[in-house]
Amino acid sequence: MTTFSLATAGIAFVIALAIGKPLLNYLRARQIGKAISDEGPDSHHVKAGTPTMGGLMIFATVAILTLATNVVGRESILLPLVGIVVLGTVGLLDDMGTLQGRSQFALSWRIKVVLLFAFALGAALVLFYALDTESINIPWSGQHALGPIYIPIAVVVILATTTSVAITDGMDALAGGTLAIAFAAYGVIAVGQEQDFLVRFAFTTVGATLGFLWYNAHPAQIFMGDTGALALGGTLGVLALMTGHWLLLPVIGIVFVLEAASDIIQIGYFKLTGGKRVFRMAPIHNHFELLGWSEPQVVTRAWLLGIAGAILGVAMALQV
Repeated sequence: MTTFSLATAGIAFVIALAIGKPLLNYLRARQIGKAISDEGPDSHHVKAGTPTMGGLMIFATVAILTLATNVVGRESILLPLVGIVVLGTVGLLDDMGTLQGRSQFALSWRIKVVLLFAFALGAALVLFYALDTESINIPWSGQHALGPIYIPIAVVVILATTTSVAITDGMDALAGGTLAIAFAAYGVIAVGQEQDFLVRFAFTTVGATLGFLWYNAHPAQIFMGDTGALALGGTLGVLALMTGHWLLLPVIGIVFVLEAASDIIQIGYFKLTGGKRVFRMAPIHNHFELLGWSEPQVVTRAWLLGIAGAILGVAMALQV
């Protein structure tokens, strides 16, 4: 069973590749390209007009394979599946407001926050009441039940992961690569727990994300957009909660933590000091680029940091 679960990564990769080309052609034909903010590095302005909403190929692939191979007899997997589709749709609507050269419907930040909170709360209630997932696994200490306090904790975990991944999505292959690493780590953790349905879902997502990265490699032909970042960020949080190893998310997702923390520090310090900055530009991947690192250098080093965090996180999970 686990062998087939791992093989779904390869199947998902092929499906995503097959979906990617016609999707890319469709977006190009309709000039659905992303507008680049003037607040970003000058080097990013050449990316204006690059097709966005590439996350569509990821969550379409995950939905197809999951419905075909991973739902019957394991209804709990509907939670991350619904998450990747619902949050992907929210991201798609949000991406509509970032298109170049056209005025489109876009979600206001208030509506976006409400929708993300509604999903996080709904997922937390399902985890607690329907799936009886209310525990925390602590390395060298074991598993501990939390009771009703688990619900607000789960909401925070999902929202924090979703937001952090969205912040990370700012360079070619940065978010996609680090997400693939994180999902693979939780897939390995699920193998150790003999949760084959989670293994299959995790590695389906890894394969789909790798298929997307084929087109997102520098210089990117297509961007993930919030269509992918919100879908994968929220689903990663749900997956971590379903394994009970959500405490390890800051280790396995160390890159997401650093990206979000740099944004928070920059904004807070700017307000406290009346305009001074800690970083040349936040989030931190822009800071390194302005220091002289090339975009591929920043992304490759982030991947290496993500791999190190994933290895450490899996090692710690084995100590429960």
